[in-house]
Amino acid sequence: MPVKWPDLVARAQSLASGAGRRILGITGAPGAGKSTLARRLVGALGDAAVLIGMDGYHLAQAELERLGRTERKGAPDTFDAAGYVALLRRLRAPDASTVYAPEFRRAIEEPIAGAVAVPPDVSLVVTEGNYLLLDIEPWSAVRGLLDEVWFLAPDEATRRAWLTARHCRYGRTPEQAAARASGSDERNARLVAQTSDRADLLLDPTHWPHTGTKTYRGFGTGN
Repeated sequence: MPVKWPDLVARAQSLASGAGRRILGITGAPGAGKSTLARRLVGALGDAAVLIGMDGYHLAQAELERLGRTERKGAPDTFDAAGYVALLRRLRAPDASTVYAPEFRRAIEEPIAGAVAVPPDVSLVVTEGNYLLLDIEPWSAVRGLLDEVWFLAPDEATRRAWLTARHCRYGRTPEQAAARASGSDERNARLVAQTSDRADLLLDPTHWPHTGTKTYRGFGTGN
């Protein structure tokens, strides 16, 4: 049954209106539309919400080179997963101080520390990334720190097309973009696909927002 944009906003607003701070996770394979949905939700909720990307915990390029993991950038072990878990735990127990989180800048392919401020009065943190439902340590701690997780699952041809186009926007040639999308990104996508049964809501964003429409195909409720 289709899930309309107002329904998603209402669901997020319901989370934001609960007691204490809530954290909503948005996940899916590379190119599934996670960051676009997350940005739109936060924009709709205004000052009540802040967006924190899991990609802010990418290891720096120099560290990837030191570890010999450059060619696998984006795989689970190319992130500071324990640091991300520590941030989520801190966000779940807000005090009077502002929490600062890192942000990944695609234009330079590097994380920037302290780029996102989360004031103490923010009631909903929206976090998005590939591995929110991954059941291996230390990623396995993430699910228990999230109040809800929505999994985006467009059809594979569309997802790959979106992903390839994104790589091109950030400076890769069409050939390089296609190679990345079908190489390391595809391996990561297969791993992420195995985690969908742990989500609260499964959505197909094929008709949104890349085409400008506001309808999502809802697959129902996960376990």
